[in-house]
Amino acid sequence: MDKYCHETKVIRTKRVFPNEINHFNTLFGGVLMYEIDVVASVSAAKLCLCECATVSTDSVEFLRPILPTDAVCLESFISWTDERYMEVFVKITTENLRTGQQQLAATAFLTFVALDENGKPRPIPQIRPSTDEEYALYFGGHERARLRKERRKSTYAIADILTV
Repeated sequence: MDKYCHETKVIRTKRVFPNEINHFNTLFGGVLMYEIDVVASVSAAKLCLCECATVSTDSVEFLRPILPTDAVCLESFISWTDERYMEVFVKITTENLRTGQQQLAATAFLTFVALDENGKPRPIPQIRPSTDEEYALYFGGHERARLRKERRKSTYAIADILTV
């Protein structure tokens, strides 16, 4: 059964803590990437109502540093689907807890698969956009999927020549 993008929306807000700060006095990028995967996985599960697995982190664009005085808000939703894969978009904004100023800090796209009870990929419900932002992301989904497929082929070609 089809679902609307907004039915898969997840919003999580967190503070930046001292143990998450790097030597530039900003949030360590790996901490943000972990948080991105967490909210994206919940959006995926909300669409499919089953276990889902991250196939790839397609892109994470760090647009501005996240400071110790910032609260970080991660908002995710399914932005595109086909029969086997779902693309999750994550928008990361900050709010300076001293001034109230809000800014876009990062964006990310991740790809997930839905898994059956045996851990095998299963069909994915289709997604339908309803807002301008959702439509814009949805209509770019086919091209991003094509680029992901090309990148994956290239990755496997590289993997074939690597030694372990």
